[in-house]
Amino acid sequence: MRDAPVSLRDLERKARYLRRWVVELIYAAKSGHLGGSLSIMDMLAALYYGVIRVDPARPDWPGRDRFVLSKGHTAPALYAVLADKGFFSKEDLFDGYRRINSIFQGHPDFKKTPGLDMSAGSLGVGLSAACGMALGAARSGAGFLVYSIVGDGETNEGEIWEAAMFAAHHRLDNLTVMIDMNGMQNDGPTRDVMDMGDMSEKWRSFGWSVRDVDGHSLADIQAALRDASASRGRPGVLICRTIKGKGVSFMENNIHFHGAVPTRQEYEAAMRELS
Repeated sequence: MRDAPVSLRDLERKARYLRRWVVELIYAAKSGHLGGSLSIMDMLAALYYGVIRVDPARPDWPGRDRFVLSKGHTAPALYAVLADKGFFSKEDLFDGYRRINSIFQGHPDFKKTPGLDMSAGSLGVGLSAACGMALGAARSGAGFLVYSIVGDGETNEGEIWEAAMFAAHHRLDNLTVMIDMNGMQNDGPTRDVMDMGDMSEKWRSFGWSVRDVDGHSLADIQAALRDASASRGRPGVLICRTIKGKGVSFMENNIHFHGAVPTRQEYEAAMRELS
């Protein structure tokens, strides 16, 4: 089932308070990846509130659309969305995040956590799994759609491009990928670690239908997702131009917050900005 459309203003408010949850989660656990979790929140909000077909009351519903978070270290953002959707409670999430034996680990585990379709760990693997799901749906006539978020730093992985060739070869038009183009990764700016060149042209050369999107415009993301899902003959990719640490001024474009835990003063300042 797909949610009724949410007004743009309500969607923006939702993304803002879910960013608060992310900051709270990571500060309380003293572990996690803030920068990328904040940069993908608008992409997740656009997807989960009005586009993707899921049912929190039936997490394993066969007709649901699938989602793969390939950049699994940004799990706090996905956990926050799934809790808000009702797959599990906010209280359980806050009590369990990154605790031993919890279902809410630093990288998502689909065998334990309701609402997940794929576990994550080594970067690059998720897109291959999404391709397999899309191929299975196409060959079985299942009719569900598959979505995935991939990091721009993650595209340094050769497996991403093997999966890209695979999806184009099999004409997986039921697959849509969003690239989190925030320009930074663990070791520094992506252009310095490994310059991937013109990302739009690169994916286009691999046979994909490409849309260049403001990754913080909820309206633009939703429109591009619907457009990509309706196109035929080629997999679709959204090159989402984002800001690492989006929503907290001193975290934005600050490589320190790729994996750093905020101090108490930074936490309080972030919560004020996101209020």
